[in-house]
Amino acid sequence: MAPRPAWKGYLKLSLVTCAVELTNVVTHTERVSFRILNRKTGNTVKRLYVDAETGKPLEEDEEVKGYELDDGDFIHIEEDEIEAVQIESSHTMALDGFVDKASIQQIYLDTPYYVAPADKVSEEAFAVIRDAMAGKKMAGLARIVLYRRERPVVIEPLGKGMVLTTLRYDNTVRQPDTVFGDIEPVKTDQEMTDLAELIIDKKKTKFDPSKFDDKYEEALLELIRAKKAGHKAPKAKAAPKPSNVVNLFDALKKSLSDSGSSKTSSSAKGKPAAKRAKPKASAPKRKSA
Repeated sequence: MAPRPAWKGYLKLSLVTCAVELTNVVTHTERVSFRILNRKTGNTVKRLYVDAETGKPLEEDEEVKGYELDDGDFIHIEEDEIEAVQIESSHTMALDGFVDKASIQQIYLDTPYYVAPADKVSEEAFAVIRDAMAGKKMAGLARIVLYRRERPVVIEPLGKGMVLTTLRYDNTVRQPDTVFGDIEPVKTDQEMTDLAELIIDKKKTKFDPSKFDDKYEEALLELIRAKKAGHKAPKAKAAPKPSNVVNLFDALKKSLSDSGSSKTSSSAKGKPAAKRAKPKASAPKRKSA
């Protein structure tokens, strides 16, 4: 069965418009999920809204959304009033700018959706917009109201269709300096960097998402199978914790050896070990957490 579209509307480039629909890229249907049960009866339980003052549960028709004011009072907002709020991006994604996708920092990328023509009539216009962006190697910027929030988005060609990625607002993103600002600059040893680069070369591979296994999900399924068969839960083997590296150079050499390579950098062969092991008195000892 075809997935249900997350949004239907129009994609617009100047005077060219076509009907499109968005489909979630990610599916969670195969994930292990749990229900909450009454431990004594084994029955499933359900959540209820209760009045914070009286403690009495509310019927669905008694619930209403409220916006809290500074004085603590609330303005009642009805569902049909929210539904009536319409702006252009509620139904139309207007491509009002184009960028190189690589220029968008990864920290701003949020959720991806597939974009496809919604009907046969729209296929030609859709293809023209898609092929034009592919020819210029550009991605389009637009806005869309999705799940009752207007979101900036970037749209780019993908095979016969396109992919849209919602973007985070700048004021919701912590800038790198707020986290990395306290990291002191370190002058790295070129010899050790060369060894690390050799390890990277040895482990170079191709991106293949089919090889990613959810080991936690597999462990949950193993637990469920054991309980279903009437067995005790399997004992978990704690993963060994990595120890602190005392001699970073030796750790890099051992890592290179463990990866199956006998290569060493020319600079590593040229320096005597004594000089590597004894840094200058004024320099801090090589340690890594």
